Amino acid sequence: MDATQIIKLAEAYSAHTALKLSTIGAYAVNDGKFFPRLSDGGECTLRTAKRVLSWFSTNWPDDLEWPRDIQRPVKRREVA
Repeated sequence: MDATQIIKLAEAYSAHTALKLSTIGAYAVNDGKFFPRLSDGGECTLRTAKRVLSWFSTNWPDDLEWPRDIQRPVKRREVA
């Protein structure tokens, strides 16, 4: 997982949902400047990247195909 893939997910999600990248950043990692910062060459920790990827996987619209070149995390089973 690299910044390019995270940005690709964010842009696809944004285009499909009509949400701004700042809104998605606020939802995913409580940081509206997260995606613009990554796009400008910024970095994030591995922990944050995993958190963002998990958020996208959980919140990905059913009618939007997950990008084939990005491995999607396996959803964890919820404990009853």
